[in-house]
Amino acid sequence: MKSKLVSEQPGAQVHVVILDSGEEAFVALTRFADETKISAASLTAIGAFEKATVGWSDFAAKSYQKIEVGEQCEVLSAIGDIAIGDDGKASLHVHIVLGLSDGSTRGGHLLEGRVRPTLEVVVVTETPSRLRRKKTATEKDAMGQAARQL
Repeated sequence: MKSKLVSEQPGAQVHVVILDSGEEAFVALTRFADETKISAASLTAIGAFEKATVGWSDFAAKSYQKIEVGEQCEVLSAIGDIAIGDDGKASLHVHIVLGLSDGSTRGGHLLEGRVRPTLEVVVVTETPSRLRRKKTATEKDAMGQAARQL
């Protein structure tokens, strides 16, 4: 993983993060957010994965229905945010659309994505804001549904 702070405008910083082949995207981006102490940010990404797992939010079952993508796929769109979780560490919430070789797509919450050959991520940090992701009493489940507080 390589990263560079490309803009430090008043009220917002812009980081460009490039993930290398073989890195697991969700883990690497969480580590980046923790190391840079990002507490409120939005992110976008494009690139490709050799395989991925996305999740469809099954509200009734209070869990994610996993959708495995076991082939090379293009990251057509990834948008999300970074907040601080109940444990004080970075909490990512990323929605993603993956393009498959036959032109079809798969999408949902990014649960895991093994990068190949690269993933280009732009992280816009709103400073000095803090975004807190807190599980509510009725939402303490496997999905990790969260109420956002500014």
